[in-house]
Amino acid sequence: MELNERIAALSAKVRKQRDSIRTEEAAKNAFVMPFISSVLGYDVFDPHEVVPEFTADIGVKQSEKVDYAILHGGEVQVLVECKKSSEPLRIEHAKQLYRYFTVTNARIGVLTNGVEYEFYTDLDSPNRMDARPFLVLNLSDVDETLLPELRKLTKENFDLGSVLDAAGELKYIGEIKRTLAAQFRDPADDWIRFFVTRVHEGAFTKKVREQFTPLVLKAASQYLDDQVNERLRSALASGSSESQPETERGDGSTEESTDSDSEIITTLEELEGYHIVKAIACSEVRVRPERIVYRDSKSYFAILMDDNNRKPIVRLRFNGKTRKYIGTFDSEKNETRHLISSPEEIYEHTGAIRDAVRNYLE
Repeated sequence: MELNERIAALSAKVRKQRDSIRTEEAAKNAFVMPFISSVLGYDVFDPHEVVPEFTADIGVKQSEKVDYAILHGGEVQVLVECKKSSEPLRIEHAKQLYRYFTVTNARIGVLTNGVEYEFYTDLDSPNRMDARPFLVLNLSDVDETLLPELRKLTKENFDLGSVLDAAGELKYIGEIKRTLAAQFRDPADDWIRFFVTRVHEGAFTKKVREQFTPLVLKAASQYLDDQVNERLRSALASGSSESQPETERGDGSTEESTDSDSEIITTLEELEGYHIVKAIACSEVRVRPERIVYRDSKSYFAILMDDNNRKPIVRLRFNGKTRKYIGTFDSEKNETRHLISSPEEIYEHTGAIRDAVRNYLE
């Protein structure tokens, strides 16, 4: 699987399970180890690649340990410190990383609660871990622009030098983006003043601030909605040129649809479901990701093998106002519909999805 597909699969798992993960150990087992294994590509059970409860020989307090050390080329390259997923990360949580950073060859420190991953290095002072991360990855809301840099830390594409070269820019871009997000949620006086002075003549008084604060928030929200809708329209236009929609005949078989593109709307939920099915299908079955495709229609969202109507893997029926269904197929291509409440529940039908793909491979 591609990195973005592995991230999407783990992200869906995090959103589904995070409320039931109460302890640090549970966060390690449910989220952190799969991140190191499936996303970064290291064997968590091979001590030549991943060392749990890592202790340096010198320079740190006795019995103090870092949760994981990731090795590449026989050297410790990445240190990982874990906390409870129910608690937000704070810089105080990184005290072990700070101390171990000075006595190992590691140039990357990761502080995580299994949901959010903060990546640190030593930009400000050599061999001394920075107080602020250069990259923050949130699995409950993945920023895909960060994935090219994350790919450089995977076992297959490890490129520490390139990561460090880009870290400075990433650090400040990330901080600016988080500052912008904070201003969209709770704008400061300077932020309100910036816009008011460009659209309003007169002094920036308390009354003017109170008048314009909700207007700035409303304009910002509408602008973000416009950007999201534009990206979605672009994605749908691209997808419609690659896949022709299909309709269902009375006998259950399918044919290419003559419906106009404007009558078929591919939703974000359907696309999320597609990525989950694709991740499941490729995780254990030896099949290339590009062989798993989708075709949308007014009746259902079909996920197929080899873009072939006669090789259905599942059908997602998410167009109902109150109910959603996933249709799975047996060896005779008989469809069974299952009621689900969200795309994450597709994981409950992992076995049927893999069986369908295996049937077509055989």
